Amino acid sequence: MRLTLDNPASVAAPFGDRFAHVARVDLLGGALLVLAGQVAVDDTGAVYAPGDATAQSERIFEIIGGVLAAHGAGFGDILHVRTFMTNLDDLPAYGAVRRRLFAGGTPPASTTVEVRRLFLPGAVLEVEVTAAVSAA
Repeated sequence: MRLTLDNPASVAAPFGDRFAHVARVDLLGGALLVLAGQVAVDDTGAVYAPGDATAQSERIFEIIGGVLAAHGAGFGDILHVRTFMTNLDDLPAYGAVRRRLFAGGTPPASTTVEVRRLFLPGAVLEVEVTAAVSAA
């Protein structure tokens, strides 16, 4: 087993360089990817579309897709999605984006919780994923 902490060049550096975007655990036959919670930020770290759940959902999954791709994985490799929302009334907007991304198969295991606030003003969602990828 080998552990690698990574910040792929394909996505903006994490807020304040305080954490890794992904922890990769290489195992016999593949790897487990545990992604840090992602919020909707642009390449400069500014909140993307403050308060807009649909636009933030799109941006978050764009970032997640970039992190997964940097490790040879995609949305079909996601095992679990954990979502933190500041308002569960935004669930339909978020759900529409998720349904499009996971269309055509059984969606991954999922947890969604409402939280009072997130660490960046204007961020309304934070999403963590765990994925498994086969060895190349």
